[in-house]
Amino acid sequence: MEYAIGIDLGGTSIKYALVDKAGFSSFEGRLPSFASVSSAEVIRQLVKAATIVKDEAGKRDWAIKGIGLGTPGIVDETNRVVLGGAENIVGWENIDVASLLEEQTGLPVIVGNDANLMGLGETKYGAGRGCTHVVFLTVGTGIGGAVIIDGKLFNGYANRGTELGHVPLIANGERCACGAVGCLEHYASTAALVRRFTALATERGLKFDVEIDGELIVRLYHEAFPLAVDCMNEHFYYLGRGIAGFINIFSPQKIVVGGGVAESGTFYLEKIRQVVKENTIPDCALNTEIVTAELGNKAGFIGAASLIL
Repeated sequence: MEYAIGIDLGGTSIKYALVDKAGFSSFEGRLPSFASVSSAEVIRQLVKAATIVKDEAGKRDWAIKGIGLGTPGIVDETNRVVLGGAENIVGWENIDVASLLEEQTGLPVIVGNDANLMGLGETKYGAGRGCTHVVFLTVGTGIGGAVIIDGKLFNGYANRGTELGHVPLIANGERCACGAVGCLEHYASTAALVRRFTALATERGLKFDVEIDGELIVRLYHEAFPLAVDCMNEHFYYLGRGIAGFINIFSPQKIVVGGGVAESGTFYLEKIRQVVKENTIPDCALNTEIVTAELGNKAGFIGAASLIL
């Protein structure tokens, strides 16, 4: 059996595991990424994660083919250098992370954008199994995405594309963190939902004894709390419109939606599907199914490992 180390780098933590060709994972773990400290600290933590898995596999004489790494930001076409675009990691630009890891672990390394690799993992081993055309969206602090065409990741020329969260959705809208105006991410992410709910609650003099987050808003939505209902319906509208656009462009077999709020129950996708139906060209949507992601937090490191396998 062949194995690869899969690593999913995030702004808070590093998730890692040993993955086999069937997509099964062993030795799963998590380390702090120290992303707010320095790029050097992040590299040290990545090496530590790889070493932990390598040592465990060595005890069993399991052969490791290499390391697949998913990282925020734009990765150049050689799948080795992070060019930038990872606002949540200090100094994470123009980093030849593949070479640095290879030097310290002795294993071949391939690097890809984290959302792309989550989509690849879901297509190969999760909700998109058996499909050749998939659009994946992860809805959280931002909106990441991946496009699979003919069973392969589509990244645009020189690996610079598929920033699905930054489709301009609202003309003359608010400015997004990326610098553009009216992006899907700025209006339809979980962070946008929380921001909108918090602002309106403050305007209306409403106070809560717990932290306002997506989980609270979903709970209040089910309790028919008016503000939560309004904000969730707005969220469904924006995200559904974005998904409708992706269907009209790509006409995939599946739209796979992941992220905490997206995985909060069947009601979520039912509401999204209603908006999508009203905003797609019927012939484009004829063969498209909108489904919930299956791999959860494992999607990133499983997809990363699949680059090697």
